[in-house]
Amino acid sequence: MEFLVFVSEQWLLVSALLVLIYLFAWREKQKGGKSVSAHEATRMLNSDSAVLVDVREAAEFKAGHIVDAINIPHTRLSERIEELQAHKDKILLLVDKMGQHVGNAGRALRDKGFEVRRLDGGMLEWQNQNLPVIKK
Repeated sequence: MEFLVFVSEQWLLVSALLVLIYLFAWREKQKGGKSVSAHEATRMLNSDSAVLVDVREAAEFKAGHIVDAINIPHTRLSERIEELQAHKDKILLLVDKMGQHVGNAGRALRDKGFEVRRLDGGMLEWQNQNLPVIKK
């Protein structure tokens, strides 16, 4: 009850805090690379201008992934980043389940000099659009 009284009395401060939180979240998301749609990602992959890096855990990757995706779990990215050096001349297109881990992975890869993009909506959106998935 006291919280609601505080919010009603200090609505300007609470509003400013919410705006700052939103701006922080938006800025952090942008640091992970620009977002691309599933159709734009398909175009990039078909033209061989991008390489798909799936940052989900191996079990999720085996349950279903995009053709020719490289699986490097976000928890092991720093120790396996050398595997991506051969693709330094291409855009790295990052994908995970819903987009929750690609921001941190994208930031780490951009710090190492890679050009990075994020698949908007992750694998969930890819599958919702009935795009092809390979299961191992």
